[in-house]
Amino acid sequence: MLHWYTADNPFAALVLAHGAGGGQTSPFMVNAGRELAFRGISTATFDFDYMAQGRRAPDAAPVCERRWRRAIEDARPAAPGLPLFIGGKSFGGRMASHVASQGGAGTLAGLVFLGYPLHPPGKPQQRRDAHLPAIPEPMLFVQGSRDTFGTADEIRELLPGLQRATLHEVAEGDHGFKVPKRAGDPSTVMGAILDAVAAWARQSAPL
Repeated sequence: MLHWYTADNPFAALVLAHGAGGGQTSPFMVNAGRELAFRGISTATFDFDYMAQGRRAPDAAPVCERRWRRAIEDARPAAPGLPLFIGGKSFGGRMASHVASQGGAGTLAGLVFLGYPLHPPGKPQQRRDAHLPAIPEPMLFVQGSRDTFGTADEIRELLPGLQRATLHEVAEGDHGFKVPKRAGDPSTVMGAILDAVAAWARQSAPL
């Protein structure tokens, strides 16, 4: 079941999936949904099955991918005529990328990754990017410069090998986009991130 944050005059729709440890009612997801709707993107969130059932550990990738496909199918009739983007926070975004790389999900306007988990912390050799070059849609990576799951510099190195990818670096941001006090107020930082997402989506949406 999708939960919609509906824009008054939307120019696009986005299905946004949660990270591995927090569901669609987490403060991050609720804030992102509300603020993106304010910026003209009707945003839908959902819970992966393991989260809805109260389990801590994510299901295997194929199970989560099937849930993603159902979410996309449910979103299309709820947002008729709008370009449809998909994406998510960390794990949710990675599962979205699997679905996009496999095809069969219909026309997508693009993908948004809010902290792409390129590798486990401290294990940069365990990369999770082999499938990304197969994605034909535009991609936006929002990545902190201090993200232990993959820094903005590490993502930047991937861009030449991807078809249509853009990076928005969060200076001094960690995996949750938290920054030191000297780097700015948390609400200001998050506002700038969502401004960047909305601007990119408006530019990427088909006319």
